[in-house]
Amino acid sequence: MKKIFNVLLGVVTSIGGFVEAGSISTAAQGGAEFGFALLWAIALATIILAMLAEMAGRVATVGRRSMAAAVRERFGFHYQMIPLGAELMIDLLLLAAEIGGVAVAIKLLTGIGFQWWILPVGLAVWLVIWFGNFTVIEDGVGLLGMVTIAFVVAAWRLQPPLNSVATGFLPSLPNHDLTRYAFLTVSIVGATVSPYLLNFYSSGAIEEKWTEPDLWINRVTCYLGMGFGSIVSMGVLITAAVVLGPLHVQVNSYEQAALMFVPVFGRWAVLLFACALGVGCFGAAIEITLNAGYVLAQSFGWPWGVDKPRRDTARFCAAFTLVLLLALMVGILGFDPLQMTLISVALTVVVMPLMVLPFLVLMNDEQYVKTHTSGAFGNGFLAVLTILGALMALVVIPLEVFGG
Repeated sequence: MKKIFNVLLGVVTSIGGFVEAGSISTAAQGGAEFGFALLWAIALATIILAMLAEMAGRVATVGRRSMAAAVRERFGFHYQMIPLGAELMIDLLLLAAEIGGVAVAIKLLTGIGFQWWILPVGLAVWLVIWFGNFTVIEDGVGLLGMVTIAFVVAAWRLQPPLNSVATGFLPSLPNHDLTRYAFLTVSIVGATVSPYLLNFYSSGAIEEKWTEPDLWINRVTCYLGMGFGSIVSMGVLITAAVVLGPLHVQVNSYEQAALMFVPVFGRWAVLLFACALGVGCFGAAIEITLNAGYVLAQSFGWPWGVDKPRRDTARFCAAFTLVLLLALMVGILGFDPLQMTLISVALTVVVMPLMVLPFLVLMNDEQYVKTHTSGAFGNGFLAVLTILGALMALVVIPLEVFGG
């Protein structure tokens, strides 16, 4: 019974890492500019993320290795430096964007410029990690993320035409601005399938001491949890489509995005949007900061673990603290958090092939998954995803230039 409760809690709290600056911004832009037409992109990205997360969790549960540690061990330290460098660069930019998202949320509530809130938000992130444990970080912050269900409530109360919504799950081409449509499609995938989520998830499986009999927990958490998170992202897109679409607004700031709540929540609109944005970004900032410590410690073979005494994991603690400080420096420079999010999303797509390729080897190596290797379907999925990732990596920068 306790395990079932933990699974249900894990499914619900997974929303805390799924709904953040990238998913909110790309879904809002997609809905405002193309109506319901990009719902299929969110659904596809969710399936990709769920399948990759399940594989990463399988390696951690059976092989007792995080993805970063498994890649280092299987492919060698020199190969690991490539994905490590790429992931740290993306984590740094995305962390700065998430902290900026929290700061913008506070600005919406106070009217004080977001730059003034960068350092206090960074300090709050560090304090939660330093004094918290993995349960507090995953479940506590995740439960706060339930406020993002306001997007689903808004979409439901706006009563969008169900036929049009259903049509949005079928891939189609727009009747205008194909380049922008393609850019947002790729951006939605990049915002959803982020490298930090996979390594954080596999590290969390080790932190929670999952063993081989817990593989069912891994599967349920991945598919139901990611599915639950995707419903919120779809709520963002549908709400933006109904409210902002007829106004022909291109969402270039979070302040513009907040307008989507006005017809539903009235005078509470800004408060609810700010809370949803702030809590979602704050949870993601904690996970990204912690993951930076995870991936560095696992790549260099240092002791790690948020539940271990800090004196026993000094280099791990120094690693996540340093990355957080660097992100704060970037944030203080005053870059627009929304634009920084889109840049980090594009870079995520660029490195996607490097992220997927190791799965093809690890998921067929009994040293890491024993008898739980991928079958024909799993290998076919990874092969197709590798090719798709390579194609998206080739086009994302031109699309950023001409359609971003």
